[in-house]
Amino acid sequence: QVQLVESGGGLVQAGGSLRLSCAASRRTFRNYVIGWFRQAPGKEREFVAAIRWSGSSTYYTGSVKGRFTISGDNAKNTMYLQMSSLKPEDTAVYYCAAAGSYDHTPPLLGEYDYWGQGTQVTVSS
Repeated sequence: QVQLVESGGGLVQAGGSLRLSCAASRRTFRNYVIGWFRQAPGKEREFVAAIRWSGSSTYYTGSVKGRFTISGDNAKNTMYLQMSSLKPEDTAVYYCAAAGSYDHTPPLLGEYDYWGQGTQVTVSS
C-alpha cells in the first residue's frame, strides 16, 4: 500500500509564500507522475501542477504559472510545491497524488492511483 502524506499548509497573508511537501512511502516511483490538486469549498477538485518523478517535465495550470514551482527530491521520496505571491483565491485543501498508468499528459484527475489526505492552505486578504 502506497501512502502519500502532505504537510506545510497553513494560514498566510496575501502575497506570502508556503511550501507544501508530499512524502511518499514507496521508494520506486519510476515513470510515475506526481500531481498537486486543490479543492475549495463548494468547488470541484482542480489540477494545480504535476511533475514526472524523474523531474524531466513539469506542468502547471495557468493561474499558478510564475507563482508556483513543483520540484522533487528523489532521495527523500518527497515532492514539493513552492507557492509564492499567494492570493485569497488560492485558498483550498491541497492534495498530492501519484499516477502510474495514464493516457494523458499530464494525467487527468481520474488517472491518479494514490492520494494524500490533504493539507489546508488559507490566504487572507
